[in-house]
Amino acid sequence: MKKILLSLSVASLIPFSAMAQNSAPMATPIINTIPDAQDVPFKGTMKLNVDVTNIDQGIFNVEQTIPVQKTGEQVLLFPKWLPGKHAPRGAVEKLAGLKIYGNGKKIEWVRDTVDVYAFHINVPDGVNELKLEFQYLSPTAPNQGRMEVTPDMMSLQGNSVSLYPAGYYVRNIPISWTVKLPKDWKAATALRPTSTNGDTITYETVPYDVFVDSPILAGRYSKKVELSPKVTLNIFADAPKYLEYKPEQMELHKKLVEQAVKTFGAEHYDHYDFLFSLSDKLGGIGLEHHRSSENGVESGYFTEWATSLSSRNLLPHEYTHSWDGKFRRGADLWTPDYRTPMQNSLMWVYEGQTQFWGYVLGARSGLFTKEQTIDAYASIAADLDGRAGREWRDLIDTTNDPIITPRAPKGWTSYQRSEDYYNEGMLVWIEVDGKIRELTKGKKGIDDFAKAFFGIKNGDYGEDTYKFEDVVSTLNTVAPYDWGKLLNDRLFEHADGAPLAGFAASGYKLVFNDKPNEYIKDVEGRGKFLNLNYSLGMSVANDGAVNSVIWGGLAFKNTLAIGDKIISINGKAWSKEAAIDEIKAAKDAKEPLQLIVLASGLYKVINIDYHGGIKYPHFEKTGGPGALDKLLEPLK
Repeated sequence: MKKILLSLSVASLIPFSAMAQNSAPMATPIINTIPDAQDVPFKGTMKLNVDVTNIDQGIFNVEQTIPVQKTGEQVLLFPKWLPGKHAPRGAVEKLAGLKIYGNGKKIEWVRDTVDVYAFHINVPDGVNELKLEFQYLSPTAPNQGRMEVTPDMMSLQGNSVSLYPAGYYVRNIPISWTVKLPKDWKAATALRPTSTNGDTITYETVPYDVFVDSPILAGRYSKKVELSPKVTLNIFADAPKYLEYKPEQMELHKKLVEQAVKTFGAEHYDHYDFLFSLSDKLGGIGLEHHRSSENGVESGYFTEWATSLSSRNLLPHEYTHSWDGKFRRGADLWTPDYRTPMQNSLMWVYEGQTQFWGYVLGARSGLFTKEQTIDAYASIAADLDGRAGREWRDLIDTTNDPIITPRAPKGWTSYQRSEDYYNEGMLVWIEVDGKIRELTKGKKGIDDFAKAFFGIKNGDYGEDTYKFEDVVSTLNTVAPYDWGKLLNDRLFEHADGAPLAGFAASGYKLVFNDKPNEYIKDVEGRGKFLNLNYSLGMSVANDGAVNSVIWGGLAFKNTLAIGDKIISINGKAWSKEAAIDEIKAAKDAKEPLQLIVLASGLYKVINIDYHGGIKYPHFEKTGGPGALDKLLEPLK
């Protein structure tokens, strides 16, 4: 034994590489050959012509002219890190057929092997401008990405159909563009046309960052509604019937604008365009821009108003971003071009407070009733309260999620966590509002913070950046308190449950009963599933497919997972109605619920010993009017 130990000891002194006797190369340094963005002038104007008439195949044909600043080595970039996406999400894989010419002669390009969004070229002497030709191949099936073109409608984003030269702040690069639409289509965008020739529209010259921030929504069937002298709702639909709305519905949208302007005290646009698509064919979207927003919902938003409750949060949320995220932006998120990586550490303000104001403005405008808003809060609070992932992953780390997982499906969301900075961030801001009202004896609230933080520089639609310390100092001007500690506690803690102190301070208690609240009922109906998260710890599609499993819940403990399909419950073919009946009946039974499940091609029987009945979350009022009740009242 001693000899063996000795031999092991001696062996441990020999370098592993020498023991292995294998080749051992040294690392080759990565050398950056792409110029960093500089805040210097760009001479001339890029010109862009895009033909989007091939709607049958969704192919956009592009011609672009770029003035040459100097000859020799140059780099052209396809936008990579996209504002609003918070991640490197530029669809460079859909760029095809790229050809570059100078003085009529082809210039060969080489893609950078480190940054594949960059194209190296050598510009010959005497060439004053580059002419580019390429195609953007929009998805022809949902598994290729969001559907951007249908026979009657399209989304056209400037970042998908243009390149720009490296080495410049994008705000210094002017661009003008012309778009050729299908016959008789109309278009809406924050940009204003300078001329129209048949179906071809030429838009004003703007800086490249404004251009990228100004997408187009175009289509065969559309309607415009002026919500205020500065704000337009541009509606596009699959068919004319979906454009019909009742006057009282549109009044609520006008009140949304009115309440937002009263809340923030300034407007950070010269005009604002909601690009609103009502479609079951075009991919849904919610993407903020400074003077516009892309908002895509199902076709029946107006015509099936009673069942569009959960869709009505989209417009308030995206509109709020004009103030929060576009005008006031976290300093580490702002970048001079679309190659510089974004950092998302302040997304709990950018998205969390926007989520907060989206629900508040929805209630203040009447798009939701107060009761419907409280129901939505209860659903959100209950889901977050059961996040097992909180034990290992704090809220601040979820701000990295757009980069870690660009909204790809997850097997165990409750444990892995997702972009929780949206909803959990909202709960933190509800707590902040309650604390301000407590400290000032009801004289002030978070509206005072909103005016001080977002309501500055009226009409300015540049970007005003901030850091954590700026948030804290502004809160202290409203109500002195150790805001840094409160916010850091919420951002970095590993609490057992969600931060519900704001509700408790307003006299609301999270309870469960067997009646789905109005918000959950709407979400279940639209999503065609049964929410059993608060009972069996899973949600199941109406056809029996398991949609989610709560980490540590009963379904989890009984080996269920996403991808499984429940065939029957207690001998009855699975349906939403049968499941509800059997789970309710089990309250008075001793036998476990018996599920037959198809998992990985095999059938198995699962017995779940549960007798608690169906459970849904609600906020129960335990006292008189509190901070939250005041918060949801319309401003006068």
